[in-house]
Amino acid sequence: MRFRRTLTGLAAVGLLAGCAPAQSGPAGSGGDEKTGTVRVWLFDEANRAPKEAAVKEAIAEFKAAHSGVEVDVQWVPVEGRADKFSGAFNDPSNAPDVAEFGNTDVASYATTGALSDLGGDLASWPEGKDVIPSVLDTAKSGGKTYGLPWFTGIRALYYRTDVFTELGLQPPKTIAELTETARRIHAAKPDLYGISVGGKYTYAMLPFLWAAGGELAKQDGAKWTSTVDSEKAKAGVTAYANLLKDDICPPAQCANLTGTQSVQAFSGGKAGMTIGGDFNRKAVDQGAVKGKYTVIPLPGTQAGSTAPTFAGGNLLGVFGASKRHGLAVDFVKLLGGAKYQEKMYAAMGNLPTLKSVQEKLAANDPFLKPFVDSIAAGTKFVPSTPAWSKIDSQNVLPTAVQQIATGAKDPTAALAGAAEAMNKAFG
Repeated sequence: MRFRRTLTGLAAVGLLAGCAPAQSGPAGSGGDEKTGTVRVWLFDEANRAPKEAAVKEAIAEFKAAHSGVEVDVQWVPVEGRADKFSGAFNDPSNAPDVAEFGNTDVASYATTGALSDLGGDLASWPEGKDVIPSVLDTAKSGGKTYGLPWFTGIRALYYRTDVFTELGLQPPKTIAELTETARRIHAAKPDLYGISVGGKYTYAMLPFLWAAGGELAKQDGAKWTSTVDSEKAKAGVTAYANLLKDDICPPAQCANLTGTQSVQAFSGGKAGMTIGGDFNRKAVDQGAVKGKYTVIPLPGTQAGSTAPTFAGGNLLGVFGASKRHGLAVDFVKLLGGAKYQEKMYAAMGNLPTLKSVQEKLAANDPFLKPFVDSIAAGTKFVPSTPAWSKIDSQNVLPTAVQQIATGAKDPTAALAGAAEAMNKAFG
């Protein structure tokens, strides 16, 4: 799962679809040895070479600054991370010092007590103040900060400039205009989806829910309660489901589309628009629409507004059982600092989480601007509870969207069912 290739792909992914909740195990006493080997787990990639090259450069710099220290990196397949991390949580002797993990797994992992709270370390770090607050929030659970956000994944509206020019269309300024524009595209070009989105594309649906003023759930102390059946949430989900109609993106073809499949339809020249991430750029440029598209922030309900977008991404965290806690934190700060966030962008296209690095890169790469602007307009996240993994894996929200899109249930009934399933998971 990643956003693009790992978590983003899931999130990415429906992104980051969550893993099953991790089991609790012995936390381990830890230590602060100043020499020896720092063990690091990083997610593997379909094309790992550029990422590995950047990491190797960071390791060389780290070793030069820390005499008697080695760094051993183990590349972890994303699809196998659940068992890998569960083993580390239950047996501290098998835990790494540093690990990369997705931010939708934070709440689940936090319950194990195996990860270190890095709040103080980041607060005293000069670059810490540069971490975008809304992105840093995705690393928190129960008032503690369990990692440094290494990169984030943001979605925006991709659209075909050639199609818009041919049909005399303007970029939509509201969700209502987006819907009508998509309808006009499909009417003029029946071989194109007006916009390619899917019933299984939760992270495209959420901005519609949030833009309408809805929320996924509310928290009262330790208890979460679903609010997807509220009138505002219902309006937002319905607005999204209305894109999955015969005159825009027919449900027979689109109700089962995932995020990856939605973007693939656009990159393959089969849609006038799609909702895609900064991490989808390479895939789109390898398709039929290269040089024929641009990106703008996903509009909100009012002209001039931007719909809140989901802030996916990966973190770098430290295990409490680490015998080299200080070295582990230092390595996290180096690999997650400005220098290597910029190098990771060059290597993999990862959107940095440090504001200054984002602004620097966006000034030289216009493609990034709508994503950076979307972050500035405000991002949101899923409920910070281990229950979210269960809700996600059970396809609770996609089922409701599909029911509305196909007419199997009206919005009230579909979302009442979703709320009931969410509350059961919340306990």
